[in-house]
Amino acid sequence: MRNKKWKVFGLLGLLAGLGFVSPEKTYAAEIPVETSTALYAKLDAPVSVFHAAEPDGTILLKTEEGKTYEVEEPPKDGWVKIRIPDGQGYIKSSSATLIEKSVEKVDKAALKRQEVLDYALQFVGGRYVYGGVNPNTGVDCSGFTRYVLGKAAGVNISHSSRTQSAQGQPVSYENARPGDLVFYGKNGSINHVALYMGDGKVVHASTEKTGIIVTNVMYRKPVKFVSVLN
Repeated sequence: MRNKKWKVFGLLGLLAGLGFVSPEKTYAAEIPVETSTALYAKLDAPVSVFHAAEPDGTILLKTEEGKTYEVEEPPKDGWVKIRIPDGQGYIKSSSATLIEKSVEKVDKAALKRQEVLDYALQFVGGRYVYGGVNPNTGVDCSGFTRYVLGKAAGVNISHSSRTQSAQGQPVSYENARPGDLVFYGKNGSINHVALYMGDGKVVHASTEKTGIIVTNVMYRKPVKFVSVLN
């Protein structure tokens, strides 16, 4: 039995509250969490775990009273298949109390993308410096994306918006996810790159006047979206 719910992670709300990012320029960073119901066998007394569902079969181990094991298959013909440290085994269903537990699993890929975004947003308000490679002291657009992806995700890309546009996997706007790169250009030549936040927003080292800011992805018409976090 599975269902989807959402949890809020990230620094976006905090940044907005501190005034670094205005509320209308942020979005609620939502990470999908899958909740499933798992069946467990709590042993009422020490029992033998068998290699097969046979009372005279090979015994894999002797359990302790009160131990709990995840059930691999529902009870059948008086036996329950459980997960043990070295694999799987069978116990008699009469020797265990079956209980249900809810288990949450976070989408690790989405969480990593959110970590990249959180890392980038701490630099909002920083200086734009042409040729700069460090947002702590001043950075240009491709220097910003290169620094963030390198530090937050261990992804090495070039220091040039044009060459960055040829790295990774092209994606459509509809399929773009937080942490993807958004490229802008003029007369067929790419001249700017931003980091996609999701919800139609980007964070980027914009100009010497504005510095590192959050804007709408359509503040200029994007010419390409690329994922280097696949």
